[in-house]
Parts: sequence; structure tokens; C-alpha cells
Amino acid sequence: MLTAFARAFRTPDLRKKLLFTLSIMVVYRLGAHVPVPGIDYTVVNECIKDTKGGNSLFGLVNLFSGGALLQLTIFALGIMPYITASIILQLLTVVIPRLEALKKEGQAGTTKITQYTRYLTVALAVLQGTGLVATARSGSLFSNCQSANQIVPNQSIFTTVTMVTCMTAGTVMIMWLGELITDRGIGNGMSILMFVAIAAGFPGSLWAIKVAGKIAGGWVEFLAVIAIGLAMVGLVVFVEQAQRRIPVQYAKRMIGRRSYGGTSTYIPLKVNQAGVIPVIFASSLLYIPALIVQFSGSKAGWAQWISQNLTKGDHPAYMALYFFLIVFFAFFYVAISFNPEEVADNMKKYGGFIPGIRAGRPTAEYLSYVLNRITWPGALYLGLIALVPTIAIAIFNGSSTNFPLGGTSILIIVGVGLETVKQIESQLQQRNYEGFLR
Repeated sequence: MLTAFARAFRTPDLRKKLLFTLSIMVVYRLGAHVPVPGIDYTVVNECIKDTKGGNSLFGLVNLFSGGALLQLTIFALGIMPYITASIILQLLTVVIPRLEALKKEGQAGTTKITQYTRYLTVALAVLQGTGLVATARSGSLFSNCQSANQIVPNQSIFTTVTMVTCMTAGTVMIMWLGELITDRGIGNGMSILMFVAIAAGFPGSLWAIKVAGKIAGGWVEFLAVIAIGLAMVGLVVFVEQAQRRIPVQYAKRMIGRRSYGGTSTYIPLKVNQAGVIPVIFASSLLYIPALIVQFSGSKAGWAQWISQNLTKGDHPAYMALYFFLIVFFAFFYVAISFNPEEVADNMKKYGGFIPGIRAGRPTAEYLSYVLNRITWPGALYLGLIALVPTIAIAIFNGSSTNFPLGGTSILIIVGVGLETVKQIESQLQQRNYEGFLR
């Protein structure tokens, strides 16, 4: 990986792309420290210190915003509205025939779907920004801070609209910065910004573990967490690169006096076909009951049960439900993102077949059988990776907000890093073969 970056910096055009990407990262991190107009930043800092990182209910959004959510900056919503909009559009593509037709139109259809994603992102940013401002005004953003209700001194309509507008504009700017990286930089812009937001919190979280440690001044806990992180990165790289290759043979066709086809290829089915999306789905779904209880203020039996069982990450009921939801959403997302019947029809259309399997329906049934078999280890792997922070917190008696090696963060960082290195290597390879192609 380091060799690829060194070679890229020695190449003029790639060096410009890398420097442009780094400059966008700097702008993104600067924006994450600009407070929204209308808040008392002194009170916010006091509440962050008192609660040691803020309310765990907003941990996922705070993770994707690089800590900007709890600081109430212009980038407080981070990239989460865009991620949510992208997932919604991807799910609707399976349900709405019009979107499915657009997806099949190629570049023109993809551009249209991207435009719909932008509109939906703005709508979700307004909705989430309004909810965040309302939460900050009520004092629920920091449940353990006595002065939390003083974060927004002026609670007029004009101040509220201004705060929501600034947060929405910040989300639109993040979306624009991500598209700039995609067009003029290296890698997928949204993934790179997500990578930066998560990685920005690593140094502070690691040092907090060292400060809170009790063995040899905290260095034993610090080194243990580093070792756990390296082991997790190795495991994630191993599983993310693992795939089942289904061989495909294309029959020869005679067109005139020439023979076409007769090539061999394969269908790569990844063990973790769903990526990090099941973890995001499960985390978001588990936040909903706790948010309902928090905003309703109910003291009923169901509210007390949720408060006791579904708000603490180390509770057995929470862990079991979290694991079950991850496994469920892994199968659910794979089922809607990979259509064996469509793949089988395309293979039959172009004269392809799997050796030993008849074309058509038997091929679709075989692909479904293989996909279900390899999804099980991928789903169990996601569930175990997601529970690592809870186990580590129980061992080190730490805080969930201070433990940096969460399943979601590790999966995103490793996945984005692998894809970025692959793109750099592919562009280096294209440059080396440029003279030959001429």
C-alpha cells in the first residue's frame, strides 16, 4: 500500500489528484469545527466534558460526522443524510419499476437517480436538522448535563430556522465536496469523507483509553487496544477479500467466417456481499425505541422495559437483538441487491453457462443456493465484529464513546482503504500501459 502511494506521488497527474483530495479533506475537517449560529458554544463544551462524549443514542450519526454532531457545527449532520438517501433509493429501485428502468438505461439513468438522491438528501437534512435543533433546545442532547437546556439561549422561530438552514447547507456542501473528490480526486468522494470523519476521532479516543487505564499508567490498556485493532483489521481484510468464484463458460458462435466467444470467466460472490449496511440498519433501528421513550417522557411499563434493556449496549437483550438484526439485514440486503434470476437470464442471453449446470432456471437455483451458503458466514462475521466494542468495554471498564475500534468504523476504514489503493494501482497500471495502447 505504501509503495502504491509513493509511486503515485512520483506521477505528476496522480500527485495532483492526491493533493486535491487531501485539500478537500482539510476543508471538511475545518467545517466540522465551525459552530452553528445561535448556540452557546461554552455550554456545549461543558456538556461534552460532563457527559464524556455525549448521548450514546446519537453515537452513529456522531461517528459519521467526525464528532461534529455533539459540537453542533455546520457539518453536524455529516454525510448521514446522503447515506440514508442512497440506501432508500437503492431499496426503492427494487420496488418501483420506473427506477428499475432508469437503472438499466446506463449512464443517463444513473445520472437521473443521482439527482433524485440529491433532492432526497436535502429533504432528509431538513428533517434531521429540525430534529437535532429540537433535541438541543429541550436539553435531551446531553441527558447528564445540568445546563443542557441552555445550549440554545434564544429559542425564537428565526433562530431555529437559521440553525436548520445552516445544517442543511452544511450537508449540501459535504455532498458537493464528495462529488468533487469523485470527479477530480482519487476514490469515491463520499467514502473518503466518511473515512476522514471516522479516522479523525481515533487519536483522541486512543489517548482517552490510555488516560483512563490503571495498569502501568494506562500503557498496557493502550497497547492491548492497539493489538486488538490490528487483529481486527487483519480479520476484516481477510474476510472482505474472500469470495466464491463461480466459473462461467461462453459457447463459441460462428458469425460469417469468424468465431466469437469461447471464453472463460467467473462470477465473484463475496463472503460479505452486504458490506457495512446491515450494521447501519441494525444500529439505526435499535435507536428508534429509545428515541421514542426519550421524546415521549412516558413512565409506562413498556417505556421502562426499553429504558432498562435497549439503551445500554452491554445489556444481554440489546446484544442479542443487535446480533439478530445484523444477520437478518445481511440476508435481506443480499436478497435485494443480487438477483440470481436476472444474472441467469443475462448469461443465457449471451450464451454463457456454468459447467455442469443447465442454463436458465437451474442456474438461478444454483446461484441462490451458493449465495445463501456464503451469506451465513458473512452475516455471522458482521455480527461478531459489531459486538467487539461491547466486549472490549466490559473488559477494560471503559466508555462506548471512547472505544474507537467499533465494528462499523473498522469495516468502513478498511473497506475504503482497500478500494482507494485498488484505484491508485489501476491508474498506475493504465499509465504504464499507455504507450502500448497507442
